Amino acid sequence: MIPRTTLLPRPAWVGGVTRVCESDGMVSQEFSEKHRTLLLRARQACATREFWSAYDESPSPRVYGETAAVDGKAAFDAWLSTDFPLITPGSDGTVATERSPYGFDLGVTYPRACDVEALLGAAAAGMKPWRDAGPDARAGVCLEILNRLHARIFELANAVQHTSGQAFVMAFQAGGANALDRALESVAMAHTEMTRTPATALWEKPGPKRDSEPLRMEKTFTVVPRGIALVIGCNTFPTWNSWPGLFASLVTGNPVVVKPHPGAVLPLAITVQVCQEVLVEAGFDPHLVTLAAEEPEDRLAAALAVHPKVRLIDFTGSNAFGDWLEQNASQATVFTEKAGVNTVLLDSTSSFEAMCANLAFSFSLYSGQMCTAPQNVYLPAAGIATDDGTKTPTAVAAGIEAALTRLLGEDKRAVELLGSVVNAGVLERLASTGERGSLLVASREVDHPAYPEATVRTPALVGLEAKDSEVYESECFGPVAYLISTAGTDESIDLFRDTVQRCGAMTASVYSTDDTVIEQAREAALDAGVALSENLLGGVFVNQSAAFSDFHGTGANPAANSAFTDGAYVASRFRVVQSRRHV
Repeated sequence: MIPRTTLLPRPAWVGGVTRVCESDGMVSQEFSEKHRTLLLRARQACATREFWSAYDESPSPRVYGETAAVDGKAAFDAWLSTDFPLITPGSDGTVATERSPYGFDLGVTYPRACDVEALLGAAAAGMKPWRDAGPDARAGVCLEILNRLHARIFELANAVQHTSGQAFVMAFQAGGANALDRALESVAMAHTEMTRTPATALWEKPGPKRDSEPLRMEKTFTVVPRGIALVIGCNTFPTWNSWPGLFASLVTGNPVVVKPHPGAVLPLAITVQVCQEVLVEAGFDPHLVTLAAEEPEDRLAAALAVHPKVRLIDFTGSNAFGDWLEQNASQATVFTEKAGVNTVLLDSTSSFEAMCANLAFSFSLYSGQMCTAPQNVYLPAAGIATDDGTKTPTAVAAGIEAALTRLLGEDKRAVELLGSVVNAGVLERLASTGERGSLLVASREVDHPAYPEATVRTPALVGLEAKDSEVYESECFGPVAYLISTAGTDESIDLFRDTVQRCGAMTASVYSTDDTVIEQAREAALDAGVALSENLLGGVFVNQSAAFSDFHGTGANPAANSAFTDGAYVASRFRVVQSRRHV
């Protein structure tokens, strides 16, 4: 059981000159010892790819305590219509840009970041002591931050819910427990890479003659950070998508500027608050992690991204800005996750009802507002073989509609899966679905029993043909999926391979009882560079990924140039610099 969430006092460095606690490194050493077992266990899980989780994803009182949920909601409510107690160097005035997709303004004000030079100067000021602390100390500090974020998980879940539109349980799981696991995974992977090379080594080269003295040198190898890191947050998954990059950069010695999406600031403001609290206790500069909030028209991310001092960038969002970053932020290593067209191949199935139920859940989860949600479903126009006979595309659509009705027929239950639509763009795309093909399953409005102003919609299913590539080769972000009729499974696989190679995808799935088809799908997935799920009929869904076991993205197709979390994702954030001397 963890301590219940409480309202934290105003940090010691707020409201005046930045104050760094005097420390001889004892506190960071204590953190390192305190979390050593956790770190080693996380490293083991990364190596074995077994199931393991450090943070329980059930919001049950039996896990977190009888008052944790109430206290967390109270902590969230206490932030509404207040000034958030953080200092952003170079700020001028404040911003309040968040409106809950459930129908109310948050009213939280944050310092408005304006002076880029002052902001980056403050971020870099504490870099040398942080570098010199070494991998173990930095890992200890980062794990203490995660420990304290975990203690505020219900507060964070409410903040994620009311900035992203996720339902509460999903916000708790994806925005809290699963995000913490992903962050821990980044720390563990980075620690493995940083300690792969010994800190010191004795080098001996035999002399030219048998009795001559060997050449001896002592060599020192130091992990050196790249420079300031910029994390550009997204609206839909403000913690899950931001924490891996934030902690991968921080643990490898880099200061981090956190630039949240204007619609989802609070979850990352709480994150920065906890980071600064722990950094100060451990004797480091709090502005090693800094919040940079803005008005939407400020375009602060673009200004920061091309600054010479910014050497690492993590971004989740649109193709347009992701492509711009990759092309223009040439001084930095850029990690992007962008749009793609996630694909399902239907060939045959041993359980038609279970397949339809699995797909219905995947289409419905968070109203399809996930980078991993399936969109393009390819199947032969002649139909697929099932345990209930051959099913034509029309019959498959009817099966999915029946599964959606069972899943979402009751509004009270439906809203806990669908959440709320995050922005008007999703509604605009949903409204135009009837113009793009044959509307097989219509979306319906759902009334939210607790939040009458929430915008909740069920998924729509649109019928297309293989020739309609101008429609299905673009991501339609939101609760829309395409059922695409093809000449046969071979054409489906060819379209899958070609579309993902050119347009990108985060996930792919195949249903077939034919081993040959499964092998063809695997080969196509390898060619396209996308993760493949096969015959998901039970409690695992294609749009879910498990920390320590599943890689999120591959970096091998246009949807993302990196993966949560492999060695390249963390090792690119530091360099090893050596010195040597004769012994």
